[in-house]
Amino acid sequence: MTWEEYKTDVKNKDKTTETIIEEAEVKSAIITAMISRRNDLGMSQRDLAELCGIPQSSVARIESNRSVPKLDTLIKILAQLGLGLTVMPLQK
Repeated sequence: MTWEEYKTDVKNKDKTTETIIEEAEVKSAIITAMISRRNDLGMSQRDLAELCGIPQSSVARIESNRSVPKLDTLIKILAQLGLGLTVMPLQK
């Protein structure tokens, strides 16, 4: 069984777990995009933090998924990376 098959199986059995998995996947996608873009721009966490006016440790915690930033902080970080958020209907 592949990871995708396992996730589908678990989601089909338990709606609470389905929600948790889907939320984790969204957070992971955002964090992965942030890290990838920061690296593509040749920025360190310290560089990004200075541009955003936040501590480097905050960037590290966000990137390691140990902290969930407030929406305004996330938008500030993404803007410095030339990224943005899009809100769209969920596809179920």
